[in-house]
Amino acid sequence: MPRPLRIASVNVNGVRAAYRKGMGEWLAPRGVDILAIQEVRAETDDLTALLGAEWNVLHDAATAKGRAGVALASRRRAEIHRVELGPDDFDSAGRWLEADYDVDGTIVTVVSTYVNSGEADTPKQVEKYKFLDAMVERLPQLAAHNPLSVIMGDLNVGHRTLDIKNWKGNVKRAGFLPQERAYFDRILGAEGEPDYNAGAGLGWIDLGRRFSGEVAGPYTWWSNRGQAFDTDTGWRIDYQLATPALAAKARSYTVDRAASYDERWSDHAPVVVDYDI
Repeated sequence: MPRPLRIASVNVNGVRAAYRKGMGEWLAPRGVDILAIQEVRAETDDLTALLGAEWNVLHDAATAKGRAGVALASRRRAEIHRVELGPDDFDSAGRWLEADYDVDGTIVTVVSTYVNSGEADTPKQVEKYKFLDAMVERLPQLAAHNPLSVIMGDLNVGHRTLDIKNWKGNVKRAGFLPQERAYFDRILGAEGEPDYNAGAGLGWIDLGRRFSGEVAGPYTWWSNRGQAFDTDTGWRIDYQLATPALAAKARSYTVDRAASYDERWSDHAPVVVDYDI
């Protein structure tokens, strides 16, 4: 039986800092075939030098130097890649990168995305809604382009109360606002719908929830403040959202949470999924 395709996604919070803290030691033995990176915050040359010659790298840097930035690194070259999202006057630079990969004759489309963090009742939140609008508009087009597609990255929204440890204290904060969560209702279906995460909404599948079930978390981000990591007071805001056809090929889902606070190399944990292609 052939080895599954292993796809991982992580917000590195600055790839140079992540490598100084141990990202390379995580990646080297992990067997990742395609890696989506968010918040690169570095130049393409920096990224390729850190990853090494065995990786083929696509990088969409942010318009503002040292901010955001998304990348895709693969053991194989992309057949084609795209960075456009939303209307012509919308700046998505550093936040959306698509690529088509030929996996033994089967094309798999992968998106690395970094949704704006936002801030309630400020222009930052307006920009976040613009991005989410553009993303929701792109999803049906992407599924039509290739029924084997996955969108992954730091989406900066906890969809359900299960996705945030202290959800009651965050209902008025960006990341858990009702209007933000409604976008995920449109993508996956709303909590309580008969076909939630099984064809409701736009039909995409949240693999984290499908594999983990109706449990708290598993969280993927923890504030660096206080004892959030040690007490597992986290947020599940990093996703792999797959089309139904690709979701059916998913074999396993793992959050690579560090063993201790001192061993972390980002405030996010990688999300790793194996697919039988």
